[in-house]
Amino acid sequence: MISCLEGKIILKKEGFIILEVAGVGYEVFVSGRTLEKLPKENEAVKVFCYLDVGERSLKLFGFLSFEELELFKLVRNVSGVGPKAALEISSLDSPEKIKKEIEKGNEAIFEGVPGIGKKKAQKIILELAGKLKTKEPSPKKEKDSFEQDEAFLALFNLGFSKDQAKRALSQLPKEIKNPQERIKRALQILGK
Repeated sequence: MISCLEGKIILKKEGFIILEVAGVGYEVFVSGRTLEKLPKENEAVKVFCYLDVGERSLKLFGFLSFEELELFKLVRNVSGVGPKAALEISSLDSPEKIKKEIEKGNEAIFEGVPGIGKKKAQKIILELAGKLKTKEPSPKKEKDSFEQDEAFLALFNLGFSKDQAKRALSQLPKEIKNPQERIKRALQILGK
């Protein structure tokens, strides 16, 4: 597995670079945002890589930071998201900001990414929310109040992540107190 390359950029084109490492030229696909940040041709650079193995091809995808690569891998594991879409998503902004927007359920962050419509954006958010680790821990008070909630525990036992259950329950009107009704409404929000 090729996980990192360091060498000289011998060609920059839209969507990819050719990176010469010890006399071998590697075609490395990069996002438009990453391409802008790369140095000029004939200058050295180090990129973290992901080798995508397809039926008929091997493709290297390059990233300027390990965190961006990790985010790419998470997005790539969502069924129906191809490597090019995952590449664009992982470079929309800083990995930390993208993770926060996904945790918030903000579909708007995916606007303009080719191949990602509203339904696919919702799927990415549903599958990744709760799996992403951001640097800011959630407030302890909120965690304790949710973990004593009967509806929260039922959703968690049904296989939803803690964050998914919290997000769904926090969207319910405050006047709904019956646990069964809260579970039913939360499941509708979660699309089950």
